[in-house]
Amino acid sequence: MRKTVKILILTLILGLCCFTGKISFYTYADTETATKIYLGGFPAGFDIYTKGAFVAGLSDVITENGTSSPAKDAGITVGDVILFIGNKEINNAQDIENALKNSKTDKITVVYSRNCVENTTEILPATDLSGNKRLGIFVRDDFSGIGTVTFIKGDRIATLGHPVLGEYGEIMQISGGNIYACDITGYIKGERGTAGELRGIFMKNELIGNIDRNCLYGVFGSVDENFDEENLIEIEIGDAKIGNAYIYTTINGNTPKKYEISIVKTDTLFSDTKNYVVKVTDKELLNATGGIVQGMSGSPIVQNGKLVGAVTHVFINDPTRGFGISVKNMINQ
Repeated sequence: MRKTVKILILTLILGLCCFTGKISFYTYADTETATKIYLGGFPAGFDIYTKGAFVAGLSDVITENGTSSPAKDAGITVGDVILFIGNKEINNAQDIENALKNSKTDKITVVYSRNCVENTTEILPATDLSGNKRLGIFVRDDFSGIGTVTFIKGDRIATLGHPVLGEYGEIMQISGGNIYACDITGYIKGERGTAGELRGIFMKNELIGNIDRNCLYGVFGSVDENFDEENLIEIEIGDAKIGNAYIYTTINGNTPKKYEISIVKTDTLFSDTKNYVVKVTDKELLNATGGIVQGMSGSPIVQNGKLVGAVTHVFINDPTRGFGISVKNMINQ
């Protein structure tokens, strides 16, 4: 029997890794480009569709002659990603079912990825008691999670400030996805040794954008044509320096607030992503969440009225501190 396993990761929330009516945004015109930039800070719910079907488990197929484990017998293991069956590209469980149903040969050729290396094997599917061909695998074909929008530039939307990673720490290959409005309903306070997290509800009737890129600098996409930008405010981009700043983030509902932080270290020359170390100093945020929690990934950092970066990671042993990325690494993705 085939099952589809969908694992809900309310962490995209990954690196921090730890997302209404109309959303109200804070912000401040980009002097470096002709395209206006708008500040984010509002939460978003992510549905990300992976490229390939992740093998989350192996199973026996019950047949008229007993049980069989086709994928296991062919060397497939948990953690592999099925990319092709024959010449059919695979992105989800339904693709696998269709490929098996339409196969005209006894054995099928399967292309899969293991530790980012592609391999090819042949599998003899088993026929279950219902007469359907099965490989004996459980697959996961998407991710869901909560994070924060950093900025909108023209028709592009930038979020998270870090990539969504696979089980082996590799940047997840994706085939697309959606970004929805999200209502934050609560949070778990961060403590030393344990990351906290935001809890929220996806507003699937309010599409913000479509995801097309998952890279070192974050998750990016195109803004939906029906997304209302009326309340967005323009902001310039700038460079950070050691000193006081703010993050814009949302810990209740869908409207961001600004909270005081301190930028305690900068490094834009020798690091692609960990450009800043920040420390939360705002008493309200410290009392509520303990500092940075999962789901705040992408929260914009503003200093001297300019957008300088985004929060990306929390220090597990000190939730008041975390890393940030320079906005200039995200701006043209």
